[in-house]
Parts: sequence; C-alpha cells; structure tokens
Amino acid sequence: MTTARAVVLEDFTDPPHVASFDVPPPTPGGLTVACRYAGICGTDLHLASGHLDVPTPLVLGHEGLGTVHALGDGTDRDTGGDPLAVGDTVMWASSIACHTCHACRVLREPTLCTARQTYGVNRPTSEASPLRGSWADFISLEPGTTVIKLPAGTDPVAAMAFACAGPTMVHALGERRPVRLGETVVVQGSGPVGLAAAALAQLAGAHVIVVGGPAARLATARAARIGDEHIDVVESGDVQGALAAVLDLTEGRGADLVIECAGVPDAVEQGTRMARRGGSYLIVGQYTDSGNTSFNPHQIVHRQLDLVGSWAFTGTHLAEYIRLLPALTERFGLRSLVTAFPLDDVRHAMRSVRDGAVLKAVLTP
Repeated sequence: MTTARAVVLEDFTDPPHVASFDVPPPTPGGLTVACRYAGICGTDLHLASGHLDVPTPLVLGHEGLGTVHALGDGTDRDTGGDPLAVGDTVMWASSIACHTCHACRVLREPTLCTARQTYGVNRPTSEASPLRGSWADFISLEPGTTVIKLPAGTDPVAAMAFACAGPTMVHALGERRPVRLGETVVVQGSGPVGLAAAALAQLAGAHVIVVGGPAARLATARAARIGDEHIDVVESGDVQGALAAVLDLTEGRGADLVIECAGVPDAVEQGTRMARRGGSYLIVGQYTDSGNTSFNPHQIVHRQLDLVGSWAFTGTHLAEYIRLLPALTERFGLRSLVTAFPLDDVRHAMRSVRDGAVLKAVLTP
C-alpha cells in the first residue's frame, strides 16, 4: 500500500509535525489526489494555536491543488461535468455542507451550515481516511466535494496565490456587497485576502486604494499591479495619516466601499471613517475571534453606512474563482506573491507566515 507524509496537529501545546499514513483506496464517488501545492492560510496558524475549537489529531490544510491519483467507482467527471481522469490537475472546495440544516434548506446559505465538514479543520485522523487535509502527499476527497479540473495552461503557482482568499472574496464581492463600475474601493489589509479583494475589485472596474503594510508587502502588491494607490499604516503606525490620505484621494468624501481584510479588530473603527456618507463597509477579515473593539456608532448612523459581513465560501465560489483565473493572471503578477517550502519544512514555513516574511506560503512534496 502507498504511504504518505502528512502534517499532523496532535494538540495545541506542540507545533505540528510530519507523520506517515497509509493511503486508502478512494471511496465510491470519491477520489484520491496527489497534492502538488498546499497553501498556508492565516486560519491555519490560528488552528495550530488553539484559537478555534477543532478536533485533534488532524491533518492540516484546507487549500490545495494537485493531480488525480485514483478515482473511486462511479467518479468519472468533475463537479462541472468535465471528464476526469488520472493525472488531471484539480482544485477542490474545502467544505461540504449538509444540505439539511436551517441555513442550507431554508436560508439557502451553505456557508452558514451548522454541520459543515471542512478539510484540514474539523476532519480528525480517526475518520475512515486520516488524509483529510492538504498538507500531505495525498488527500482523500469524499463524495459531495466540489472538484474542478483546471483548464489547460493554468499556472498552478499563480492559482495558489488566492486559493482560499479568492473564492472567499468572490462570495463577498459577488453576493454580499457587489462592486459597482467606477466605484472607489478602500481595502484594509495587504495579505492574501486583502490583495484578492483589491484584484477582484479592479477587475470589476473600481479604483482601488490598499491601506496596509509593511512597506515591503505594499511594494510587492504594487509590482504585481494590485491596487491603484497604496498607503502604509502598519509600518508607519499613522492611522490618522492614512485616513487623511484616503480622504485626499477621494476629494474629501471617502470611499464608496471599504473592505476590511486586516483581521485586526481596531481596523473596524478606522474603516468606518474611511467610507463616504451613504457608502458601505464590508467585513471579511475577522474570521477568528481576535477580541472586541470600540467604535463610535454615530459614524454608522451619520454616514448612513451599510454594514455587511461575509463568511467563507462554497464550491460555487471556487468554480467562479477558477473561471476568473485567466483574467487575473493576465492582469496581475499573482505568481510573484507565492513562496514555496518543502513539506518537511512546514514549521519554518509557518513561522515565515506568522512573521510576515512571506506573503503567501505554499507547501510542496
């Protein structure tokens, strides 16, 4: 039987480590994928630190791209209906909704499903296959997983730049608060989520101001042509200066839409003041509970702001991200955002993400 290396989170007191598992055959309707690239998301760092209530031990990794290794009985097409064969390059959605809870059945909001099963997050190694995360040589995908075959010519490294952030922002900007042609958009945060928000807003015809940092990260974004204007608020620490710069760039009005992608609670107060009267504030970055913040509710009323939250993504949003990849890679230098690390060097990769030394880290076999 084939064996696979996988990065396992045993408990929250020790760093994840590489272990070895047997690779079981795929279940009927499922498939086994050889992982070529596995993204490290900020959420993974929170998981490893015990900031989310997840079962252990588990194989980490909810972002991935790989090649089909084996197909289960009855699996011959991807979710979009395209023929699927061993060797095809695919991406897959991280979560499977139950389709029976109130959120799925009545609200038709599968991102709010109370029983979502998410690879690399709440799939412990005690399941039928322990390989339920992408930080591994192989991952076992079960029936119901959205699997999309990548079009020929797709750059896999570029695709990994926004593997989770891209579909997340497709959900946020496609359904929760769409970007309108000609709007001015401020994006708070210059990590993968922030840069995905900026790139997608630019594709939609907006003028985009990225407020983030440090300066080196903004320089990377600028070189990749992501964002029309760039304001450093991290390295400078000048919150008031950043606000003044946004107002100066918007003729004193503020932005039509401000998107919070920083994941810093205090960013919320700052962002409400960057929006124009009658504008919108879209919060995407507060995926984990980083604590409370204080802000002036008068700013919400006085500015008559629409305040919108957006949570995660579904397979539909992943499919749309893949459809947009040709336009994204033609316009933006996505490949330049990615730094690859060997799977065995996972602890170094996680430290690099935590320290901000890299913008987007991916693990490779």
